[in-house]
Amino acid sequence: MERHVLVVFPHPDDESFATGGTIARYTQAGVPVTYVCATRGEMGRNMGMPIIATRESMPALRERELREACRILGIQDLRFLGIRDKTVEFVDPAVLDGQLEAIIREIQPSLVITYHPQYSVHPDHMALGAAVVRTLRAIPAAKRPKLYLRAFGSNVDELGEPDVVLDCSDVLSIKMAAIQAHRSQSAASLADLEAQMARDPKVREEAMKQRSEERYWIYRFDDELPAGIPKAMGNS
Repeated sequence: MERHVLVVFPHPDDESFATGGTIARYTQAGVPVTYVCATRGEMGRNMGMPIIATRESMPALRERELREACRILGIQDLRFLGIRDKTVEFVDPAVLDGQLEAIIREIQPSLVITYHPQYSVHPDHMALGAAVVRTLRAIPAAKRPKLYLRAFGSNVDELGEPDVVLDCSDVLSIKMAAIQAHRSQSAASLADLEAQMARDPKVREEAMKQRSEERYWIYRFDDELPAGIPKAMGNS
């Protein structure tokens, strides 16, 4: 049982698609979860099906969708870092790490979840994951929370088998409701998947497995800082 879980992702909907089952399992067990969302996803390409947003209305819409998803998942503490979508990699590492450090110092999580800094495809995902690694590395080992990394993409097999595989089938309905709350981003893809599953039972079986299992790699801080991850000012 964790004391407090901190989830750090760059976009509204990352929390539901990537870790919705994990979050629901913790909140159902009474463990507080804080979600730190770096952006409001204003540069997302999906506008809904049918279209329900414009580029100007997208930030407010995605924030509303996120707040509803958090309600469904049981997240009572949502925070935004205020970074513009698709620019996380360009934020001064010292500034970004300082924001994360302040939150970690305040809530004292026992577990932090973020994207893998090298195996998560999107530049925002990897840049924010790198910032979390740097920030936690600077904390003395005795006070440092565990770090679980979500990884995906065509080369994820290079990581080997995940350290933690959570069966979230008991909270799958909660996870799916949270994903559906992100209507602008999920409606088209869910409709397409449902059509594929109706045609092919194998697609349904694989989709249900992917939705129910959430896989994590534990970051071990005795490792060297991965290549390509800049050190924040003052961090070792």
